[in-house]
Amino acid sequence: MPTRTARTAWNGTLQEGSGQVELSSSRVGTYFVSFPKRAADDADGTTSPEELIAAAHSACFAMQLSNNIAEAGGTPQNLEVSAEVSLGPDKERGGFKLTGITLNVQGEVDGLDEAGFQKAAQAAKEGCPVSKALAGVDITLQASLA
Repeated sequence: MPTRTARTAWNGTLQEGSGQVELSSSRVGTYFVSFPKRAADDADGTTSPEELIAAAHSACFAMQLSNNIAEAGGTPQNLEVSAEVSLGPDKERGGFKLTGITLNVQGEVDGLDEAGFQKAAQAAKEGCPVSKALAGVDITLQASLA
């Protein structure tokens, strides 16, 4: 399997500086980051590490779930997956940490009932590589068939 890369160029202090994150392997884009926008309710055109993790986690989970459904004898027609990644204070070590991730999936699946879909979704939550990498973060799952 290939190794994927990204790079960030940062200028200035945490509070006054900003940076650009480049998705180097795919060359699909460069995105602005700044700490004040990271901590604000309105991102105003900038991304954050948490949003990038949410994107990675939702994509990884969707891929794993589609495989799990097929292995269980079903056919995924449509999976709508979102991930919510929360940042908060790290009271033990100082600074900040990821405080939780919620995966939400609604699926249209042929050949699996609700119980089969729930089993496949739970296994995807536990088995996708991004979930494994984020094992130190509380990950919750909300899954339903359409």
